[in-house]
Amino acid sequence: MTIRRLTYADLPQVIAIERRAFPAPWSLAMFVLELSKPAGICLAATGDDGRIVGYLICSRYDTVWHIMNIAVDPELQGRGLGAALLTRLLEEVGDESARYTLEVRQSNTAAIRLYERFGFRAAGMRRRYYQDNGEDAVIMWRTPATLQGRLDDIPAAGPVPMSP
Repeated sequence: MTIRRLTYADLPQVIAIERRAFPAPWSLAMFVLELSKPAGICLAATGDDGRIVGYLICSRYDTVWHIMNIAVDPELQGRGLGAALLTRLLEEVGDESARYTLEVRQSNTAAIRLYERFGFRAAGMRRRYYQDNGEDAVIMWRTPATLQGRLDDIPAAGPVPMSP
């Protein structure tokens, strides 16, 4: 597997994975918008044959990196591709004091565990965030404090009820 910058030419393959991976997939326009942002980091994971097998979209807003979308082809999930994409993002940002945030479906325990392995901690909820079914999103942060098991440098951090 190789990880490289995502390009506009990759978008047909990205859209195909997006549609297989998510019940409410992003539109082509959403990907184009994120790729057009100069401060963002958009990565593609490719297999030995050069096909896209996963991708990560991260935008920078002032001093915070917001992971907007990360997906792995459903047939290849559980093989470390998501972890490899996150590792590469952290390397590209290259700042141990960087702050990252993301939203994840409350029911997506595999993704939540992955993010926790990278120092992300649940710090809030967005009620009825997902339009396809009204599911809540867990707001997760990775900051210098979360890497030490604290939430004291996260704005409005609060308790997060997790689904059973």
